[in-house]
Amino acid sequence: MGTVAPPRPDSLSSSAYVRAAARALTSETRDAWPLWQRVLFRFFCIYLVLQIEPWNWFRAIPGVSWALRPYGRLVDWAVHASNSRFFHVRDTLIAPNGSGDTSWAWTQVWLYLSLAAIGCIMWSVLDRKRLHYHRLAFWLRMIVRYYIALAALSYGIIKLFLLQMPFPTMSQLATPLGDLLPMRFSWLFIGYSAPYQFFSGLMETTAGLLLLYRRTVTAGLFAATGAFLNVVMINLSYDVPVKVYASHLLFACLFLLALDAPRLLRLLVLNQPVPATTAYEPSYSSAWQRWGSAAVKMFLLFQFLVMPVKNGWQRYKALKAPPVAGPFRPGFYDVRRYVINHDTIAASTSDTVRWRDVIIDNAGAGSVNTLDAVFGQRYHRGYFRYKPNAALQTAAVWKTSTIPRDSTFLFTMRYEVPDTNTIRLHTVIRGDSVHVELARVPRHFQLAERQFHWLSEYNR
Repeated sequence: MGTVAPPRPDSLSSSAYVRAAARALTSETRDAWPLWQRVLFRFFCIYLVLQIEPWNWFRAIPGVSWALRPYGRLVDWAVHASNSRFFHVRDTLIAPNGSGDTSWAWTQVWLYLSLAAIGCIMWSVLDRKRLHYHRLAFWLRMIVRYYIALAALSYGIIKLFLLQMPFPTMSQLATPLGDLLPMRFSWLFIGYSAPYQFFSGLMETTAGLLLLYRRTVTAGLFAATGAFLNVVMINLSYDVPVKVYASHLLFACLFLLALDAPRLLRLLVLNQPVPATTAYEPSYSSAWQRWGSAAVKMFLLFQFLVMPVKNGWQRYKALKAPPVAGPFRPGFYDVRRYVINHDTIAASTSDTVRWRDVIIDNAGAGSVNTLDAVFGQRYHRGYFRYKPNAALQTAAVWKTSTIPRDSTFLFTMRYEVPDTNTIRLHTVIRGDSVHVELARVPRHFQLAERQFHWLSEYNR
């Protein structure tokens, strides 16, 4: 990373020393980067390291999470302080939750871009005599390379086990298409087709594996660029709230390819032979550096590859396990009778609180066709989760919210199941006594048939 030092003068004659120093200076000048390249490198080096936070990869080591808490609090303080003084993205910042495009996340982007610009200026002034950053570029390449590999493997492996986008539930199948938001529509589109989701995961996993081997990094970058370009386009086209993170992944791929642009241009455009890249080949001067590098790589492989496969397999087995038996048979239920405070509400009424139908998705969750805000409203259905007590024939009900850790207890209802197709519920909602009788009816969804035809006589 520094300049090449000429041989000591006491070991050479005067003329030999001059020639050696001239050769060293010539070599250093030949390796010099243009000014614009040095400035851009400084900027992106600061920004990418701040954005990637490679120290978080080691949180599995005991004590590391505790040691990094002050840094996390510092970042949070800096994001809020910079927003209140400069950026004003929102008056109140919302931290990342199910969405990665929150006001907090966008403020962090502006903050890191600003810090990178300020740091670049200071670095350029203090280090203006530096002609290149070959060694620092090697370490930056390594950080960005593993950042891409981690994302590709984590997202790819869960798709291989069909876990990221589950097949639509009955509640989702019963939701009118026009009521879905674009993001949920795209999610269900991918979740419907197991082969397509597996294929997407295979492409991402392949890219991640190629990035882990130095000789196949370039191939992995091309594979990852294609995979993440598709992800970015889906996120932008369907308003999926992971635009910031996906865009960073795509930019990271393009950044590494840009560093190798002259070689790739000669090979792919000019059809000229090029030597193999040595940009990812480490240069160690002692044995402990080699052993240390091997230990870190094994640790990262365990975190990036072994643990995702293990966790994915465990989740897959749990998903495929026989469903837990509950007091209510899963299915579509018509609301036969709906009584509030001894007054029967007719099905034809425009009352927005009345239940139209109830879907029991499984032994712990379901949804109601109602606009009653007591339930977690999503796409004009009220979602809930429940936990039955067979001994008391009661079920505790919680509001299912899209905001993590915000699921409010609603009520406890007493139930009767006179037969497998009938459920009677008795509870109190907002101080009103509510009695509901449900009748299970056959409800057929063609989409759930997973239809496929090699030969189709007509456009269906």
